[in-house]
Amino acid sequence: MTTLQALRGTRDILPDEIAYWQLVETTARDILTRASYREIRTPIFEQTELFKRGIGEATDVVGKEMYTFSDRGDRSLTLRPEGTAGVVRAYIEHNLFAAGGVQRLWYTGPMFRYERPQAGRQRQFHQIGLELLGTDAPRADAEVIALATDILKALGLKNLHLALNSVGQGDDRDRYRQALIDYFTPYQDELDADSRDRLTRNPLRILDSKDERTQAIAENAPSILDYLGDDSKRHFDRVCALLEQLSIPYDLNPRLVRGLDYYTHTAFEIQSDDLGAQATVCGGGRYDGLVEQLGGKATPAVGWAIGLERLILLLQQLQDSPSANPDYYVVSRGEQAEAQALVLTQQLRQANLAVELDLSGSAFGKQFKRASRSGAKACLVLGDAEAAEGTINLKWLESGEQQSLHQSELLEVLKPQNP
Repeated sequence: MTTLQALRGTRDILPDEIAYWQLVETTARDILTRASYREIRTPIFEQTELFKRGIGEATDVVGKEMYTFSDRGDRSLTLRPEGTAGVVRAYIEHNLFAAGGVQRLWYTGPMFRYERPQAGRQRQFHQIGLELLGTDAPRADAEVIALATDILKALGLKNLHLALNSVGQGDDRDRYRQALIDYFTPYQDELDADSRDRLTRNPLRILDSKDERTQAIAENAPSILDYLGDDSKRHFDRVCALLEQLSIPYDLNPRLVRGLDYYTHTAFEIQSDDLGAQATVCGGGRYDGLVEQLGGKATPAVGWAIGLERLILLLQQLQDSPSANPDYYVVSRGEQAEAQALVLTQQLRQANLAVELDLSGSAFGKQFKRASRSGAKACLVLGDAEAAEGTINLKWLESGEQQSLHQSELLEVLKPQNP
């Protein structure tokens, strides 16, 4: 019989690794909750039209990477390749704007893109993201960048670099688009096939090409910063000034356009070179036209997403797995002792103590070895003699010190050890 395995581009996240994921999720949840962001959960599949209209049909994501299928009703559905479009759809559908003011939302969950699997990049991958909808204030751009920085620093990342750009709006983009067409057209025979295809459809995407020759040509391409109108310049200058006031250093990168068509004004990436080569761990920007493009009222917005697989790789390089050790390990042998051990274990767990119960029924020596390997600070030992007397032996594993207690005293003695 053929052994079944996870599909290429997917992977199991095993218990030894999951502590990193829990650390990231808890850290992000705490920081975002303190900043008044509320969690939202959207479906993992949506109408294909949502992503075509939202992300842009000329993007690689829509053109090459989406998992799209027809359901039994012959409707075209797509596994979500990113989180923003689904959040905006929910924002419109459920009239979240009706409350007035801004909506601060965050999400986490799996996304899906058909691309070549590599370290930190899978076909099923996970993101934590936030969306701030309802304001065009530069302070909003600075706020979301500051929150991403807070999360990454709280996790222990140090070698972080913020790359910042403005991709302008409306007329800015039209002027810049024509400038890029004029610049790249004489080189079109030297561009890679994808970039030649993008030349008239979406020339900004050429700046994001990974082809070495195309990158070399793009080095001398016009800068979008030279094509920004007065409003776009004012917005971007204010964002930069606010980041400086927040003591968040940044590098201007006029080649940074991100991979999705909905971005306007601010675009940014937070990169880390802790893996030896600079890698993007967070990316985002402003998308003032997306809500209207998807059928809602014109609503400015800004957001970002953190890729968890790449972030976990960084954390594994930088620190040991967060401890998930029990406080106490319960050893028992004998029918009566094992029954009492189960009852005592549940009582301790209900008192918010982390307790592991050895269920093997093996010799005490083998159970003691497992207790030592568990990382617990103390071992609770119960045999039939202790069960008959209503007592239990407490052994501190580091010092070897032991004491005998009545079972009724156990909770009073142990609870102060884990307030």
